[in-house]
Amino acid sequence: QVQLAESGGGLVQAGGSLRLSCAASGRTFRNYDTGWFRQAPGKEREFVATIRWSGGTTYYADSVKGRFTIFKDNAKNTVDLQMNSLKPEDTAVYYCAADPWLRLGVTENAYEYWGQGTQVTVSS
Repeated sequence: QVQLAESGGGLVQAGGSLRLSCAASGRTFRNYDTGWFRQAPGKEREFVATIRWSGGTTYYADSVKGRFTIFKDNAKNTVDLQMNSLKPEDTAVYYCAADPWLRLGVTENAYEYWGQGTQVTVSS
């Protein structure tokens, strides 16, 4: 079993950047596909990005494609989400999630382990 912890959230102006980090304890990310999701107030949680356990394949939601980058830092055992050109509509709680079945899914039910989330607020 793996425990996940997100960090790096905060308040940023529109057009700015943030880097979120998802740290794993108990197991290495080499055993999991890892995704980022987000949930805005009053909305359902939605897919943002995912990365293969090997780091070789990534998928992004259309809403973040070209602005966000998901990548693995094997030395730190983290999966990070670099977010550039942030917009107010990116405001949400961001969650990382791990899938031991390696499905590289874009839906919540493809992921078994979840972190507690980190708040990202983008002001206009």
